[in-house]
Amino acid sequence: MTGKQLKNSILQWAIQGKLVPQDPNDEPASVLLEKIRAEKARLIKEGKIKKDKKESIIYRGEDNSYYEKFADGKVVCIDEEIPFEIPATWEWCRISHLFLHASGKQQSSSNKGYGTPQKFITTSNLYWGRFVLDNVKVMNFTEEEIKNCSATKGDLLVCEGGAGYGRSAIWDKEYDICLQNHVHRLRPLIDGICEYVYHFIYLLKESNQLTSVGTAMPGLSANRLKGLLLPLPPYQEQCRIVSKLKEVIPYVERYNETEDVLSRLNSQIRVCLKKSILQEAIQGKLVPQNASEEPATVLLQQIREEKQRLVAKGKLKKKDVVDSDIFKGDDNKYYEQLSDKVVDITEDIPFDVPEGWSWCRLKSICTIFTGATFKKEEANTEKTGIRILRGGNILPFEITFKADDIFLPYNAIKENILLRKNDIVTPAVTSLENIGKMARVKDDMPDVTVGGFVFVLRLYFSNDWLSQYLLALMSSPTIIEYMKSITNKSGQAFYNIGKERLATTLLPIPPLSEQQRIANQIEKIFSEIKGN
Repeated sequence: MTGKQLKNSILQWAIQGKLVPQDPNDEPASVLLEKIRAEKARLIKEGKIKKDKKESIIYRGEDNSYYEKFADGKVVCIDEEIPFEIPATWEWCRISHLFLHASGKQQSSSNKGYGTPQKFITTSNLYWGRFVLDNVKVMNFTEEEIKNCSATKGDLLVCEGGAGYGRSAIWDKEYDICLQNHVHRLRPLIDGICEYVYHFIYLLKESNQLTSVGTAMPGLSANRLKGLLLPLPPYQEQCRIVSKLKEVIPYVERYNETEDVLSRLNSQIRVCLKKSILQEAIQGKLVPQNASEEPATVLLQQIREEKQRLVAKGKLKKKDVVDSDIFKGDDNKYYEQLSDKVVDITEDIPFDVPEGWSWCRLKSICTIFTGATFKKEEANTEKTGIRILRGGNILPFEITFKADDIFLPYNAIKENILLRKNDIVTPAVTSLENIGKMARVKDDMPDVTVGGFVFVLRLYFSNDWLSQYLLALMSSPTIIEYMKSITNKSGQAFYNIGKERLATTLLPIPPLSEQQRIANQIEKIFSEIKGN
């Protein structure tokens, strides 16, 4: 059970009368409601409040059904609203039976010229059980507005709309404060009942039972708030419940904090473990070596021959076929044979690889290109045509489609940039922490390409195992650190990966059959990590 689930369970016990023992000597909740009705009648008589035309009383009939009787004499059975049984000394009631409701003043440019400047709080100042008052705004309020749209000590304030709807806190300051219209004010007709109701509202919000129905945006309307059906304990039991919650909830919150830390650690361990597996894989330490396998030099030669065939067919320009040969000399140093010279690259090689492996440049095995560039007005609003993947569509080892994906007409996209099986895609412009997000295209995608800020790595020699190994290789810590080292900041918080420098990335290449074993082992281990 999570800390959140535990807290909600404790609150559920509280509102069902199961958290603290019942005391038969407690004055029943029905007496409390009578006192509240008497107080309301007094305020009406004195002209301080108006009579509520929707006033009602909830009672249980001789048939054990629950009924609600309204001021006009109408009686309605509300059995379907009653979620659970409560102790005999408790009562069901509406929030409106316990409080006087008011909302704050609407904030607009049209009402700045009236009244005097007053500090007021909005939903941005109101959080669960507390207020943040370091950014309090000022607006003009008339004397009447100050009277009707302000909170005094002991009022329960509740957020009406936005993501934080339902957030509540009891105003505990010695001074009054004005309110914006998106803050509900619940003024108790009898002191001492706010804390219990606060916990009740919190539980409803956490269990998704609070939002107003029939609205496009989540929120808590005045009618919905006033109509909430509340299980009301005797006043003395409310005090015991609140006292017990104050005692227990700090332990639950510490448990929740510890659980959050463990969850983060667990996630971090998974990430670190995956990185470690990938690093072991590209260093030849993940699966056993097999001396009888064809060495990687055979695969690299096949790739060279394939490039020559592509040149002969006119599908590849001769200038793009610039190969180099990387080898280890008798002096145990690494050299790169270029067309006109041999260069010592020992310092560039991050680690030694097993016998049968070879080093090569990324540009030796694949071409790198970006996708379609376009203007937003060129997009197909009907969401048909060619889907354009952007950086946000690419997660580690996964391509995702989104509801806001852009589509371009078929005739606007060149066929050669449509995604093919075994392509690797990665953002070309990204935030620094997202560098290294790579995904593999598992099947041809004739209706999908990438945008101008995404790279496609396309193998000259398309092979499932080489593609899967390349994905692991390009996602490894060694290559990610290299990619970070070649980035240039291209705007606030964005980094551009240089294609030309990326193409020179040094890659450790195992024999093709070992690539298959590596890919299978990574898939197996990652599946186990995900399942734990």
